Amino acid sequence: MSTDNKPAKVEMKKEIGVFGGISIIGGIMIGSGIFYLGSYVLQRTGMSMGLALLCWIIGGIVSILGGLCFAELGACDPKSGGMVVYLNRAFHPSVGYSFGFTSWIISGSGSIAALAIALPTALRNFFDLSDVAVKVIAIVLIVGLTAYNCLGIKMGSILQNVSMVAKLIPIAIILLAGLFLGKQTPDLSLVPEGTDVSFGGMLGMIAFATVATLWAYEGWTNLNPVAEEMKNPGRDLPRALIIGISAITVLYTLFNFAIYRVLPQEQVVDMINNDNLYLGTEVAKNLFGNAGGGLILATQLIAIFGSLNGMIIAFPRYYYEMALDGHFFKNHAKLHPKYAVPHVALISQAVISIVLVLLRNLDQLTSLVVFAGMVYNVLVIVAVIIYRKKFPDMERPYKAWGYPVTVVIAVILFGALMINTLVEDPVTALVGLVVPAIGVAVWYAFDRKLKNEGK
Repeated sequence: MSTDNKPAKVEMKKEIGVFGGISIIGGIMIGSGIFYLGSYVLQRTGMSMGLALLCWIIGGIVSILGGLCFAELGACDPKSGGMVVYLNRAFHPSVGYSFGFTSWIISGSGSIAALAIALPTALRNFFDLSDVAVKVIAIVLIVGLTAYNCLGIKMGSILQNVSMVAKLIPIAIILLAGLFLGKQTPDLSLVPEGTDVSFGGMLGMIAFATVATLWAYEGWTNLNPVAEEMKNPGRDLPRALIIGISAITVLYTLFNFAIYRVLPQEQVVDMINNDNLYLGTEVAKNLFGNAGGGLILATQLIAIFGSLNGMIIAFPRYYYEMALDGHFFKNHAKLHPKYAVPHVALISQAVISIVLVLLRNLDQLTSLVVFAGMVYNVLVIVAVIIYRKKFPDMERPYKAWGYPVTVVIAVILFGALMINTLVEDPVTALVGLVVPAIGVAVWYAFDRKLKNEGK
């Protein structure tokens, strides 16, 4: 008779296919920002519609180049945790840890809190909701979606697929109606009207505006954390990344062009100057009357809901990976015995997010890590080169197209945008590095504890 009474090891379930991967990327990337971020891009390009569209395309290309690098790393090293794993193996365990720690304390949990507040805030135009009611609804959303995603990755993926399709339908309706029913012929020249900008000044303007587009593209890095739960990560992860980012680049560019087809440039300038940034909303009202307002509201609610669910799925995988090597709370390395998800990490993320909901300066909290996020993106792209050198025999089901040229170009582009951000907003950029630095210190504190316990 066997005396081995140890419980079977719980492993993550492989439930995500190509469409599920695209839904996670698109669900996080396509939020309510599609309706207003175009205003910031126009502002930064001197109201030049042609230059603004160019910046949307450049932002997509930069994201695709980064995606090629993430695709190679995710395919050859399909571990839960994504960036945490790559940064640990390419550089030092404290580097990946500092990224995960920053996500846990501010960027991940703070983004979830901000989205949870944004959803009921969007309802205020239709219902009289107090600040307390908004926070209560936000907390209910966080608790409800966290509990739902504790039931398994398959359940979370199904909800993500449904919300992805549901948000694309109204966006497609507005986009196509704008393209075919709009009567404007926008001026797409690449020189801001009435300004005399030098070549260097033009490059700086394009870089600053492209950073604004990257806010809309943000989220494509969040498929890699669930690579271990994909059916065939070597094949499906690269496909999902490349198809998803490319499709969203086309969507964003055409959506903004549709806005220019409907709204006269004078009206666009007047709206932006009066802080009315929701150009997409104005287009819907222009095309569909009062029904357009309802269409926009429904789209925003679905988009925010899908983005919120995607983040709740992805981020806990970072904290799970951090705990596996003993430098984080041990219970975060546990998987649910039945549903095989990092349920403790999901719950701790929810707790921090709820605490942040109860605080007031969510915008300030999340903006602090924008610069740090760019730093980590650059480091992961560089990690492709380091992986090739350190692990030459590692199986690579997918290799970054055009290596090493595309990788070098991606580093240069992200690096230039990072430097531009440092110049344009040095205080936020520098303060945004404080939390990652604390993360490194925490790693060393755990490391010292582990070494002392081993003596």
